[in-house]
Amino acid sequence: MASVASEKKKQKREKHTLSELKAMGQQLLTSRAHVNNLPLLLSFITPNSPPPYALESLLSLQSFFTPLIPQLPSSSKQPDADPDPEFIYLTWLRSKFDELTQCLTDLAVSSQSDGALREVVLDSIMEFVKVGNAGKFNTSVYHKLLRAIVRSELGVDDIVLDMLAEKYFNYVDVRYFTCSSFEKLARTLEKEENKEVSQDVNDLVLRPSIELSIQKMYKLLACIQPLKDVEEKLEMWNDSGISSQDKEGKYKKSNDNVLSSKNAAKKMKQKFTKAWISFLSLPLPLDVYKEVLVTLHQSVISHLSNPIMLCDFLTRSYDIGGVVSVMALSSLFILMTQHGLEYPNFYNKLYALLEPSLFMAKHRSKFFQLLDSCLKSSLLPAYLAAAFCKKLSRLALFAPPSGALVIIALVHNLLQRHPSISFLVHREIGPDTTADTSAENNTPDGASKDLFEEKPGIDHFKNEENDPRNTNAMRSSLWEIDTLRHHYSPPVSRFALSLANDLAVRSRIPEIAVSDFSSGSYATIFGDEIRRRVKQVPLAFYKTTPTCLFSELDFPGWTFRDDHQDTSAKRKRVDSV
Repeated sequence: MASVASEKKKQKREKHTLSELKAMGQQLLTSRAHVNNLPLLLSFITPNSPPPYALESLLSLQSFFTPLIPQLPSSSKQPDADPDPEFIYLTWLRSKFDELTQCLTDLAVSSQSDGALREVVLDSIMEFVKVGNAGKFNTSVYHKLLRAIVRSELGVDDIVLDMLAEKYFNYVDVRYFTCSSFEKLARTLEKEENKEVSQDVNDLVLRPSIELSIQKMYKLLACIQPLKDVEEKLEMWNDSGISSQDKEGKYKKSNDNVLSSKNAAKKMKQKFTKAWISFLSLPLPLDVYKEVLVTLHQSVISHLSNPIMLCDFLTRSYDIGGVVSVMALSSLFILMTQHGLEYPNFYNKLYALLEPSLFMAKHRSKFFQLLDSCLKSSLLPAYLAAAFCKKLSRLALFAPPSGALVIIALVHNLLQRHPSISFLVHREIGPDTTADTSAENNTPDGASKDLFEEKPGIDHFKNEENDPRNTNAMRSSLWEIDTLRHHYSPPVSRFALSLANDLAVRSRIPEIAVSDFSSGSYATIFGDEIRRRVKQVPLAFYKTTPTCLFSELDFPGWTFRDDHQDTSAKRKRVDSV
């Protein structure tokens, strides 16, 4: 039956030309007697209609409804027992207006529609959002638009998403209600995801669509710029500004039609926080997960009303390990240092991240700088500082030259900050060392079984141990750093030698800026060597300018003759004759 009805509508549309359609629109605008043209014009606003027909119908209906919107009753309002004919007429217009907004939304998110037409349709929808609720921001129409965009089959790079973000996210109220809608959409998607998990594996057909929805939500959410408290002029899409609603959905009365920048920033920050927290509760795809971790510490945490609400997400990410943990470290470090987050296993997890693959990670530069900051406190236990120092030294044997330079800088700073581990620089096996180590082991008789078996040349450091307490770093030495003095790369060997010279000085040496080495690579090392000025050293000394490449003294018994001189001599003889 539905297909038959759509076929009849299609046949009716084909009977009219574009000029007739334009004439019907003019009749609708001039007289109420031609109001029956409205359903016919409405039937042309579909993805299957030719773009010129859909555009002409849209312009006529938009001109018709715009002045009538303030008079239209609410969609939920029921007519009285003895309704007024005018009220019935306005109620009918209201139903057609709702139908129009739904058709425009379907047209905007349809990939079959023309790109230019979809831009015009989006502008029309936003005009209805602007004045479609008795002069206030029409949250219902805007929420339906966002829901349709997120749940549609449109790609992440679709023109509608780009146009919505570039053209309308400059307005404060649009950003505010976008965050409000995303909070609701995230809850809906989370319920659908939980419902899918409880179903049979063969029924999970909506999983790709949910991932696409999450990707589109993140793209729009990342485009929302938080509102700063210092902004004096608030640019609103609707003149009424940001209006609050009560539990019944009615707008509260306010003495000030336009909120001050401080109050608007406070409300915007609350919605911004709720939108992000709701979004992070979703099962994020891996590509979105990584982008979120990069974005959080740059443009999200500082604008949240309560950044501690991110602790569950960040600690869960930090516990995953690998690249995800490296990317979560920046945000987690901000929560710990600036917002008082307590995370007991932080250094154990950080120690476990020190692997050879770290030197090939994309975000290794930021990680090494954060690692240096995390180990800056002088209150760190000696065993912990020694474990990190020894682990980094061992990694230097497997790291590329750029990684070895970073490790030398980190070890240098650790030894400067923690004088209690200076014994790692040079350790000798003897009676004094045995006595000191036995006191550390706290054995009943002041000795340990391992001490009697200790032999020179044996490193007791456990490189595969992930717990810094059990690595035996306090019984080891930094022989790896001494090995770097003979590294094949000249910059590494020179830097290791400078470290040895700095440690030989009793006075405190300034710390090395790890950021100067954290972004290094083979290309940067080669470039530095090319630009490096080398002292001019003479390779040989001659009292007189040499006339030949080899002399007779170099090869006894050989005679070297200059053929050019012999030929010249022969020519002179011939000329003289």
